[in-house]
Amino acid sequence: MNALIMVSEDDENQAELLRRYLGQDHYRVVVARDGREALDLARSHEPTLVVLDAMLPVIDGLDVCRALRAGSDVLILMLTARSTEDDLLLGLGLGADDYMTKPFNPRELTARVRTLLRRNRAEPSTSALRAGPIVVDPIRHEVTVHGEPVDCTPAEFRLLEVLASEVDRVFTREQLLERLHGFDRYITDRTIDTHVKNLRRKIEQDSRRPAHLLTVYGIRYKLTDGLPDAPQCLRPLARRRRADRDVLDRDDRVARHPAAPRFDRS
Repeated sequence: MNALIMVSEDDENQAELLRRYLGQDHYRVVVARDGREALDLARSHEPTLVVLDAMLPVIDGLDVCRALRAGSDVLILMLTARSTEDDLLLGLGLGADDYMTKPFNPRELTARVRTLLRRNRAEPSTSALRAGPIVVDPIRHEVTVHGEPVDCTPAEFRLLEVLASEVDRVFTREQLLERLHGFDRYITDRTIDTHVKNLRRKIEQDSRRPAHLLTVYGIRYKLTDGLPDAPQCLRPLARRRRADRDVLDRDDRVARHPAAPRFDRS
């Protein structure tokens, strides 16, 4: 059976245009006119993909995205007239898998839909991928850290799967974008940065000092088993530096508080 796509768009002309173009690709289509109807249809029809206008009435499209992602792995393609980069990245941060800015070419939108669905159907790896305590299971579509399950959006899962497939390999943003979305002019470098920031909150003990999902400055990101302890050969050097600091601190105290002069009473 062909995929069911929900179009969430309050503009009737736009909604009908999308319904017609998606129908020509033999997708089944349902239309929601506002955010509340979108959530109701998502629960009752369980679509494979949602084309979601960011500025819906009743319930804002970004709030709909947040609610959908809290309980579902449904693919989300965001439509937005908000052209600033921060607004676009906000939608991705809430869990959208891709976005397009209005006005858009409906043929390009159907191509984006095909790409998202194709990547979602791609044959997964047959074995779990590991990086230290992080386990990515493509068959079950699960991520665990120290055995505890971690909720990831589809885009976050694909990013982590790519990084875990070649532990310690440094991927550029462009390579990651190509693996996730296909290379196109609409997706910015900061798309990957946003997904990485969200993943660090979920898989790292301290997201400000990551031990596994690392930034290699001038190149970009890699996944490792964990930061090793300082090599043995460096530890004596560290001890010498601490000893030198202790000597300097002692000399400084002596300089600030010299001992009282001693007089010979004989």
